[in-house]
Parts: sequence; C-alpha cells; structure tokens
Amino acid sequence: MLRKIAFALSLLAATAAPGLAKPAASPKPVIILVHGAFADAMGWQKLIPILLRDGYEVTAVENPLQTLDGDVATTRRVIDAQTRPVVLVGHSYGGAVITGAAAGSSKVKALVYLAAFGPDDGEAVGAFGDKYPVDLAKALRPDSAGFLYIDRSQLHKVFAADVSAGDAAIMGATQKPLSSSVFTASVPVAAWKTIPSWFVVSKRDHAINPDLERFYAKRMHAHTTEIDASHVAFITHPAEIAKVIEAAAATVK
Repeated sequence: MLRKIAFALSLLAATAAPGLAKPAASPKPVIILVHGAFADAMGWQKLIPILLRDGYEVTAVENPLQTLDGDVATTRRVIDAQTRPVVLVGHSYGGAVITGAAAGSSKVKALVYLAAFGPDDGEAVGAFGDKYPVDLAKALRPDSAGFLYIDRSQLHKVFAADVSAGDAAIMGATQKPLSSSVFTASVPVAAWKTIPSWFVVSKRDHAINPDLERFYAKRMHAHTTEIDASHVAFITHPAEIAKVIEAAAATVK
C-alpha cells in the first residue's frame, strides 16, 4: 500500500514538473488569398477545401479591381482583422496587391506569388510588358470607362488553356473587369524585401510571361516552384499549389 502511495506521489510530481510538460502546439497561421484580374474570390473554390481540410483558416479577399491603391487598402483591412500570423497569397495582378498590402505589417510572415506580378518600390505593375510580351495583351478589350475585358473567343487560349472549354466559357461570361490604370500604378514599398517569399511559375502561361515570373522570383530570392500549367494553376493543379502554400505556412512560428 505504501509503495502504491509513493508511486502515485512521484507520478503526480513528475507530471506537474514544468520542464516535463508538453508544450501546446502553436495554432496554424491564417491563409489570405488575393485574386487577380478578370476574377473574383470564388475563383479559389478548388484550393480552399484542401487548405480547410488541412486545418487552416482561410479568407479570400474580394477586391473591386478599380485601382491598385484601393485593392491594397481592401486587402490590408483583411490582414489587420486577423489575430494570428498570416500567409498572404496573390495570383497574377494579386501579386502586386500583396506586395503593397503586406508592407509594414507585423502580421504577414510569408508571401506566396502564383504566376504573379512582384513589383519593386515605385515600379509600375506593367513595367516589363514590352520586354516580356504575352498573347493576353492582344486579347484585351477596353470598355467606355477604360476597364479591360478578355475577348471571350480568346480567353481559353491566352488565359486558361488547361481548363475545359465549358469552364473557360463560364470564366469568359463572369469575368470581372480590371481598370487599365493599374498597369501604370505602383506601390511605394515592396513587402518581399523584408518578408520571406515563395513563387510558383506557370510554365505554359500566356497571361504573364514565364520568364518575367522567373525574373520576379529570382529578384525576390523566393523559394521557387515551376508547374506545367497555364495562368490558372490554382484551378488546374490545386493540390500542388496547396503544397507550396503549406510549405510557406510551416515556416511560420
């Protein structure tokens, strides 16, 4: 009996010892997704379920695509609302948005660029359009207010060649126009200069030249992955994109 009491007391002392207590696991960072031009937050619908399944809280920002400054401000409000560290993901034009929105933020711990623009301080979003031409440029059609649409007859080829024809038709019908002003706009401070970055290059991209994507990735010293996909790899290769995002999230302490 005395032995049982002594064993119970020793076990209690051991489990109560601070040095032996197992530390609680840190909660996972929040994933914030920022869509690009001609799209909206619903475009992430194949990627979000994977991230949710893997235990991440996800928010997809809905940007109006009227001005770069406005989209940066909208995204920054979503960042500011978070109570945990953030992994900020931007596709295409959304890369320019996250470059500005994360600047000066203590909450954003990693940036993930998906076939995206990654401008420098004060550098226009479209600064390298002439050096790195793409088929998309010839397929853009402005409306009376200067907002750009992709010619529906060319969208499948120049924007989303690896989705089905039916899905491409839906993307054409529901596309969200982008103000042409964003291509001459810039952000004052590039967040990738101080925040670790990841970059996914789409090797069959006709919307942003893959060599321009490689240029951005190299300049920001990003962890770089190349995928044999069109501009919308997050739709056609969601598992691979999730893997990159989760690799970035795994570095957040």
